[in-house]
Amino acid sequence: MPITPFIRLAAACFFATFVAGAHAASSELRKPDQGQGQAPAIAAAIDLMNEAAKATLTVALSRPIVARARVMERPDRVIVDLPEVSFHVAGETGRKRDGLVSSFRYGLFASGRSRMVIDLAQPALVSRIDVEPSGKDGSAVLVLELARTDKETFRRALSADSDADATPVAAAAPDGPKDRRPVIVLDPGHGGVDPGAAAAGGMVEKEIVFAFAQKLKSKLEAQGRYRVLMTRDHDVFVALGERVRLAQRAGADLFISIHADTISGAGEVRGFTIYTGSERASDADSARLADRENRADAVAGMDVGDLPDEDVSDILKDLTMRETRAFSHTFATRLVGELDTVGRLNKNPHRQAGFRVLRAADMPSVLVELGYLSSRKDLDLLVSDEWRDRSTAAMAAAVDRFFATRLARQGFAPVSP
Repeated sequence: MPITPFIRLAAACFFATFVAGAHAASSELRKPDQGQGQAPAIAAAIDLMNEAAKATLTVALSRPIVARARVMERPDRVIVDLPEVSFHVAGETGRKRDGLVSSFRYGLFASGRSRMVIDLAQPALVSRIDVEPSGKDGSAVLVLELARTDKETFRRALSADSDADATPVAAAAPDGPKDRRPVIVLDPGHGGVDPGAAAAGGMVEKEIVFAFAQKLKSKLEAQGRYRVLMTRDHDVFVALGERVRLAQRAGADLFISIHADTISGAGEVRGFTIYTGSERASDADSARLADRENRADAVAGMDVGDLPDEDVSDILKDLTMRETRAFSHTFATRLVGELDTVGRLNKNPHRQAGFRVLRAADMPSVLVELGYLSSRKDLDLLVSDEWRDRSTAAMAAAVDRFFATRLARQGFAPVSP
């Protein structure tokens, strides 16, 4: 298939501008153990030819790579696994289109691995996947062709192999002498191939919550009272179960998951909402939100199926679970009180739902909705440095109050009222 003029022009313009800084840009997402290898390829442009019976996706690349594609169901989609690719493409992810492809997204899936997830409006199979040279500069084009098929043929084509989608630990407890300070794990939602909710103008949830988590981490670390870890320290996908396991391995004393969702057709809904874990949601909206967040692994192309509750179901009646949830409720109450002084709270600001990241039996956990990207007022605040500063200060104060007794025993100065 000939390369489209759009791809040629976009690639030529991009690579002429980017060649000098390619290594620096890509190194931001590379782990230290990758320093000896080749820098990630750069994706400069993506083009989709989308018809009812067939679709062709072309990606302009700085150099050839190896790509592997497979189909998955529930929902029907095509997964394209790649080595690490640095995507420098604006405005192409999450866009709805009429045709065989309903939407697609891309991003870092794990250290050294990227992924494209293509959602299908109708069952389809990969009829071609090739990487073609496109110029004397060593650039290349990835060409993926899809052809519509029937449901039975699609199901027969599903891979029989198990999905090896385990993600690496994004952070770890520091080595050295025993540090008795409380361990706080911050969990910026989504990341990499999973962008989360999207706002008008191109802002996405994964970027907003990551910036907020970094600010909160700095606030907490500045006091010297806590060890603060993050489930992801850059734009990478981390599975929901791995986020919890990371916190447990680090011996977390508190787990704070940070999100900023959308509500369709409800632009007037806004403000902070604090969630604690529960098998029964406190209201229908909370149940829908938890269900949507719990599908994050599927959004990233993982075949999660009917996941077990990771052994939680065996200990729901145990005293440990009840005690942990009591601590979670205590911290949520303190958060609501502090945030009420700096910003607007949602109606019924403390709610409960069955979020997967809040199911650990051995650590107090909350999920904080900073606001809603569907609200213009909330979005303006979410990208405001001044609002972030005030909100993270309030959350740090809530953390201080939660650990006040323990910190006093360790010799820290008492927290001022």
